[in-house]
Amino acid sequence: MVTYLQQQQLAVEIIHPARFRTLPCPTYPDIRLVLTPWQVGKLIHECQPDAVHIATEGPLGIAARSYMHKHHIPYTTSLHTKFPEYVSSRFSWVPLRWGYQFLRWFHRPSQQVLVTTESNARELRNAGLEHLQVWGRGVDTEQFRPQQRPTNADPVFLYVGRVAVEKNIEAFLRLRLPGRKRVVGDGPARAELQARYPDAEWVGFKTGQALVDEYARADVFVFPSLTDTFGLVMLEALACGTPVAAFPVTGPIDVVQPGVTGYLEQDLARAAIQCLSLSRADCRQFAEANSWQQCAERFVQSLVPVFTNQEDDCAETSP
Repeated sequence: MVTYLQQQQLAVEIIHPARFRTLPCPTYPDIRLVLTPWQVGKLIHECQPDAVHIATEGPLGIAARSYMHKHHIPYTTSLHTKFPEYVSSRFSWVPLRWGYQFLRWFHRPSQQVLVTTESNARELRNAGLEHLQVWGRGVDTEQFRPQQRPTNADPVFLYVGRVAVEKNIEAFLRLRLPGRKRVVGDGPARAELQARYPDAEWVGFKTGQALVDEYARADVFVFPSLTDTFGLVMLEALACGTPVAAFPVTGPIDVVQPGVTGYLEQDLARAAIQCLSLSRADCRQFAEANSWQQCAERFVQSLVPVFTNQEDDCAETSP
């Protein structure tokens, strides 16, 4: 999306964790936590942007929110994950209501809160969040596209994503399917799950053409998550012509067209097997209607201008 914005002659400044000293997040070392979030205000002040968007509720987002609130600068935010459910899945003693109380507090001052899907918006509205606008997601249809496929002796069922408890990957690994299971990705639960499910093909983290090849060579993409707000990997799979099997929950119900681009079933194995009969061309056609260009245009339309004064005249633009 940033590439598209820059092609439209829009300058984009991103304040991200790699610009700071960080430490690993407890229980999830792949996520880095910023040690000096108070420096965000200084960076914001130096940017002099026309609009500000806060894309995280983490330490950077809290610091940016504090600066914006202190200086009475309007901004927008976006919500990308089911944060309360993620926290509760790792710390069972933390009730969901605490997470949603935090989300209401964090996003309340935002002029617009961008969310991924209509079903996600309904859930958040019922949880008391306001100023919600459906943004959606995009996929790079030039990078993710059908490839020449080998003739698989047995169907290949693919998972791509973080190997973590909140992704519910074990629901995929437990399935009895007539073929091979491949897991692309890494994460804190990999060592344990790989030891328990050695029959799956664990290929690790992949990017670029290697990732495209994994999608394109699979017969079915299985998305077992119950807590994703969208699941960009589903669009990437569809762009490569691979149908999606998933549970009928928020995220998949907004992406998968049952009987066309995949199947949604409480019986995930049944959904995966049904996908074997679907047209790969139909999957590709659906993905082509969800490009990053459309996503970027909706993002720009949602931004609110920064009204500055002599003392406070700067903030950051972040996608």
